[in-house]
Amino acid sequence: MTRSVTLGALASVVGFLAFVEFTSGVLQGYYTPMLTDIARHLGIHDADVNWLEGTQLMLSALVVPAFAKLGDMVGHKRMLLISTALTAVAALVLPFTDSFAVFLIGWALMGFYVVWLPLEIALIWSRSRSMQSRSIITARAAGMLVAALEAGAIIGALAGGALIDVLPLTVVLLIPALLVIVCFFVILFGVKESPEATGGTLDTVGLVLISLALIAFTGGLSMLRLPGGLTSFWSWGVVLLGLLLVIPFALWELRHDDPLIDVRMFRSPALGPVFLTAGLFGVSVLGAQAPLSTFARTDPAVYGYGLGTTGFATSLIIGIYLIAMITGALLFPVIARVTTPRVTLMGASVLVGVGFLLFLPFHDTYLQVIVNMVIAGLGSGALVAALPAAAASAAPSTQTGVATGLTNSVKTVGGAIASCVFGIALLAGVAGAAGGAEGTAGSLAGYMTVWIVCGVTALASAVLLAFVPKQAFTDAAAPEATPVAPA
Repeated sequence: MTRSVTLGALASVVGFLAFVEFTSGVLQGYYTPMLTDIARHLGIHDADVNWLEGTQLMLSALVVPAFAKLGDMVGHKRMLLISTALTAVAALVLPFTDSFAVFLIGWALMGFYVVWLPLEIALIWSRSRSMQSRSIITARAAGMLVAALEAGAIIGALAGGALIDVLPLTVVLLIPALLVIVCFFVILFGVKESPEATGGTLDTVGLVLISLALIAFTGGLSMLRLPGGLTSFWSWGVVLLGLLLVIPFALWELRHDDPLIDVRMFRSPALGPVFLTAGLFGVSVLGAQAPLSTFARTDPAVYGYGLGTTGFATSLIIGIYLIAMITGALLFPVIARVTTPRVTLMGASVLVGVGFLLFLPFHDTYLQVIVNMVIAGLGSGALVAALPAAAASAAPSTQTGVATGLTNSVKTVGGAIASCVFGIALLAGVAGAAGGAEGTAGSLAGYMTVWIVCGVTALASAVLLAFVPKQAFTDAAAPEATPVAPA
């Protein structure tokens, strides 16, 4: 009876958290159809819209480590509330400004929603501590949350595209802000706090060091994409500085009694491959979506490749891909129960790799592209749900939020690197893309590079996961995985 009551309580928490992830999905999909309208409203060039994505990615890389650690220290619900409040305030700025600088700051700060999923997984793991099959319950809950996330992204994109045609931009931009406010009260009244707050003090020196490293690294990658950036000493110098700053951060964390990030986790036979897989996965899930969209829109009559789809036909490809992700997220715990989480993660990585590598011979028709995207989407959905759940089950009890947050941060860094590489690859040989015709499309060789990199990195993830202990991420392995070897 106690177990069923506990399961019922967890189900109610997952239900409320699913609404939070639905809201996150809406934020990720809602604005995409109106980016051109936003650019006209702010009086900027379409290319400058990329600064919105870049600044939000940079913020997400910065805030996740701090909020994840604070979640472990003072409570995951509390940090979920704070991040939601900050997201709501930032979203309320957007409808009421026509200044690009103010809009850019508001857009970047709205990126606090990226900490929601890691905090939610840590919260569920903490709340399920007294249950049997704790790892499977967390994996199933993660699948439900990702399904809600992708459903929100689909509905958000459809709603945003429909509303921008009939309502003023100010009203359209106000709607997601109101949804985030509702989300705040759903968390406040519907979600219970995690029972395992560890207390302690925030490692501010470590936070400053890792923030400087991430700012330098992601900033350097942005500089590489600017005209002449690839041959600029300063661009490469800033990237190198970001990498070098990781060294004093790691040394500081190893000496600290209560580190922001226990870097020893990267040496764990279970956690190390998970973090590396998250980074490699970020290449495709964050770095490849824009190239896939632009490839579909490229006119084959002009450039000799592409699908020449309309905006609506392109959105259908994206929608089908997201539905495949929902399916993969929901299937992960089912397959993991039959096999093991480790084998299921390997299978998901292989699906992503196969899906992208199929683009090499099969990219000429709409159906071929959809088939490839469905295969990659099934694997991607499973990985989005499984990686934070796997990190939670293998992490030390005092670092659950940090471990789940790290999967997000490392994934973001992987996506930032891929975005830079893919941007450079697509620019290479553009002049010859249409037999010398002038245009703005990327080169076919550049798209081939995108697909090869995405496919190979996904298959590399499967190889990495083969070295993980066979019973990792299961309840049987949890007591053994909790300690992290000392330095």
